[in-house]
This record gives sequence, structure tokens and C-alpha cells, in this order.
Amino acid sequence: MRRKKRFEGLDVLVAERGQALLATAVLLTGSRVAGEDLVQAALERLMRNWNRVHGDREGYLRRTLYHLAVDRWRLRRRRPEVLTVVEPPSQADGTDALHLRQALVQALAMLPPRQRAVLVLRYWEQLSEAEAAELLGCSVGTVKSSASRGLARLRELTAGWALEETGVRGAGR
Repeated sequence: MRRKKRFEGLDVLVAERGQALLATAVLLTGSRVAGEDLVQAALERLMRNWNRVHGDREGYLRRTLYHLAVDRWRLRRRRPEVLTVVEPPSQADGTDALHLRQALVQALAMLPPRQRAVLVLRYWEQLSEAEAAELLGCSVGTVKSSASRGLARLRELTAGWALEETGVRGAGR
């Protein structure tokens, strides 16, 4: 009973916003499993600091998600990990959308950490430039330039998709 009162409201927060937090974490990490781990780590931090967090606990949780993701990116830069391609389970409906989503997530994973975080915050979370800047601890100008460069890089990475579908790519060989 004591533990229930200590973390009062946590179960409601997770029930109401858990899927949105997980979706953000998946985009930040590149996989569902890593996203689930990231959300769990953020929840652990929130619980450790529960009494010190006043007001917007979801905001605290989101900031923790982004900071933990950046920490993992930095760690990976020092100790690169080997990624394997995991095929998603086949589905009768919506496979084209699933493949497109997976390709976009993979293209997003090819971006530098700051650009990826800015694009997730701006276009997935739909935060304003000022809100994203505050969350990342940088200037609005940095958010604008990171978003611009990130979108330009995504365009480069995905430019060949339309050509591959129409068969134009193979015609020039």
C-alpha cells in the first residue's frame, strides 16, 4: 500500500501516454526492443527522482528519453555495435506501409544523433522549434539548421526509392 501511494499517478501516466512514449523511443533507437529498453530506463529514472519531480512528469520522462538516447549514441560512437536486419513478421494487410515505415526508420537511423532527435521532436512529436530547443538544451537556430540538414539528408537517402519502383535505375546501366 505504501508503494502505491509513493508513485501515485505513474500507472495513469503509463496507461495514457505509454504508447506515444514507446513510439518516440522506437524512432530514437531504431528498433522496438531498444525502444522498450529506453522507455524502461527512463521510467526507472523517473521513479528514482519521483519526489523531486514536480509538475509535468511526462515532460521529465520525455527529456530523460532524449538524454538517454543521446548517451547511447555517444557510447555507440566509442564502441560501435553490429546491427542485424530483422525481418518483421509478415502481415496480410498493410505490408507496403510497413516496408515504407521500416525504410524511413532505417533512413532516420543513418542521420547524426542531433539531426535525428530534432526531426523526431519536430515532425513526430510535433513540438515547436522553441520547445525542441528547450528540450535539447540548444538554441532555436540550432534546431532550425539541424532540421534543415536532416531533411536534406533524408531526401538524399530516399531519392532513389521512386526510381527503383519505376525501374528507371536499372535502365541506365
